[in-house]
Amino acid sequence: MLTSNESELKMGKKEDQLNLEIKQFNKTTDLAKAQLLDAQKQNEANMAAIKEAQQEVRENTAHNIGNLWNSDSYEALIELSQTINPVNQKLADYEAVEKNIERLKRIIDNPYFARIDFQFSDQDHADTFYLGQSSLKDEDTYKMYVFDWRSPIASVFYRFSPGPAHYDAPVGRVEGELSLKRQYEIKDGKLSYFFDADVQVLDDFLRNLLSQNTASKMKTIIRSIQKEQDVAIRDLTSSVLIIQGVAGSGKTSIALHRAAYLMYQGLTHKLHARNILIISPNKVFEHYISSVIPDLDEENVVTSVFDEILSLILDKKKIEPKFAFLEKLLSDHENRELLRSSLSFKSSEIFMRILDRLIQQIPEKWMKIKEIRFKKECIVPKKEVQRRLFENHDTPLRTRLKYLEEFIDDTIFERRNFHPNEQLMKTLMSFSEFNIQTIYQNLFKDTKNFYQLADGLDLPTNIDELIKNTCIGFSKPTLAYDDAAALAYLYLKINGAHEYQEIRQVIVDEAQDYYPIHFEIMNLLFKKAKLTILGDISQTIEKNEGLDFYHQIEQIFNRKNTSLATMNKSYRCTNEILDFAAKFLHQQIAIESFNRQGEKPQISIAADAQELEKLLLTESQLCLKKGYHSIGLICKTQKNAQILYETLKPSLDLHLIKDEMDTDLNGIFIMPIYLSKGLEFDAVLVCDASAENYSDSEDKSLLYIACTRALHRLHIFAQGKLSPHF
Repeated sequence: MLTSNESELKMGKKEDQLNLEIKQFNKTTDLAKAQLLDAQKQNEANMAAIKEAQQEVRENTAHNIGNLWNSDSYEALIELSQTINPVNQKLADYEAVEKNIERLKRIIDNPYFARIDFQFSDQDHADTFYLGQSSLKDEDTYKMYVFDWRSPIASVFYRFSPGPAHYDAPVGRVEGELSLKRQYEIKDGKLSYFFDADVQVLDDFLRNLLSQNTASKMKTIIRSIQKEQDVAIRDLTSSVLIIQGVAGSGKTSIALHRAAYLMYQGLTHKLHARNILIISPNKVFEHYISSVIPDLDEENVVTSVFDEILSLILDKKKIEPKFAFLEKLLSDHENRELLRSSLSFKSSEIFMRILDRLIQQIPEKWMKIKEIRFKKECIVPKKEVQRRLFENHDTPLRTRLKYLEEFIDDTIFERRNFHPNEQLMKTLMSFSEFNIQTIYQNLFKDTKNFYQLADGLDLPTNIDELIKNTCIGFSKPTLAYDDAAALAYLYLKINGAHEYQEIRQVIVDEAQDYYPIHFEIMNLLFKKAKLTILGDISQTIEKNEGLDFYHQIEQIFNRKNTSLATMNKSYRCTNEILDFAAKFLHQQIAIESFNRQGEKPQISIAADAQELEKLLLTESQLCLKKGYHSIGLICKTQKNAQILYETLKPSLDLHLIKDEMDTDLNGIFIMPIYLSKGLEFDAVLVCDASAENYSDSEDKSLLYIACTRALHRLHIFAQGKLSPHF
């Protein structure tokens, strides 16, 4: 913190202010350079110490390993451990300093992006605060030269215009007056210019920022965080924070910056990277967002797609990936309704109730409960076994069986001063063995039992067809996507949740594509974690949702302090693109453009495949001439994308995006709509917008998703008749 007197940065002539700002900039970078030099010298010493320690290990290891086979092996093992541990500690010290070196280099290149002058209510002068990606302090004088964007005082910059302002600190709310709000353009270690920001100037700055070409990966937004975004990022009270945000509202950026903010917090809120899990919609998106948190000077967090979570629960069984199911759903018109209704039913609260009843049935139907005998003596009567297994349904069945084992060991054998081995206990508990997948399959094969378990529940009209189709699927080597979630639910309810014990914050992206059973699985897995759930009910693929969808999520998690934030302003698309895309909304969602002007979307219709190829090539070349860095060719399905890729590849440097790809989005890419979700491109070409491809009412959401991937330019192409949705 610098006072106005200390920094001499008083309001005056523009030239004087610029000179003072350059002076302050030089002081800041000089301090960072001095700290960088010290850190580099420190790591030179660390490296020398590591090499010396490694040499000592090499000299002592052979002797100690030889001694491990002698009677003194325990002492040799301790000596070996004592030799190796210092090396590991020195390596950890080296890595920590190396991380600080990289941070200081970034500070030298771009130390801060903003400044605020804030007068505390109990002071007669304003203090000056510079805000940057990370903090910088003079270790000798303890003076702060730069405050981290996540610090409490920084919220004043994001939330207020000059005038009365406040921020929340660990000691409580701090009141004051914001007298100056200034932003800087700094590149390659040089201060180019600055401007004092009011509402109009900030809008112009953001508009200019949004007009630039997109990057190959998602970027940080610390220079342009808006008030409502900052509120969500700094929310520490909500156990479940749900964000409904329209396309381009910055939902994912908010969540990633929120993760960095939570890691920054001290005291009880301190989180490490290993405590945070991001559930991404697919591997392409996972790679796209992978650099944001490291760019914010934090270690990258754990990421996973939901398919991987299901596979882990099911002991790595081979399951149908979600993208394969979606491809089948969108391309198999004959069975589309059956596939959709199957997923909807098996992922519903009604089916979960059937599965819960099935679990209660297991001890009686699938376990041959009998009295437990040892050496021809009854040690636990059958009624006692039944009582212990049928009571406490909230406790997982495997846990109840474990308690029964402990009861036998502690109560029966302890009195006899006898400790049974594992094989004996397994023999005594042999009645408890059952196969969960077999039980699940039998649920559909035994239709009489199915209808008994479903008594009083509202089943779909095509339930007989669903049951028959499910049984056919059991003969395949891969577990169907909709069955995988149901089976995982059974596993967790029967066995309990033992994975992800360290996770304390979960970020769920593209929440609108999940169903009740998926959220219940998350609830079972992450009972001790807080959640940030991001969605847009207008961007569903195989279903339609209303705002009551979020109320359903709230009921499933049933946590204290659940809150819903609605973000209706889009910062991605131009006015023209957003207005064009709005016609595909199923319901009247309030959606507001940031008011950035651009070209009107175009529609081109080709008579045949050859003409379509020429039109797509011409448009792609035009986009390259316009200087666009990323161009997305979007098709309804992977099948359509593959066909077009083979056609265009000989004439165009084109990349086909598949689910497992981890490529940077710089160039021309072709992909199905479901893999484009969350991504953005300078220009988008919707390649197959014919009536044949987009005729159902559900297809409107697909067109909305495809069109809202575009930042600057949108062009629609169709072969033959254009989709009626246009």
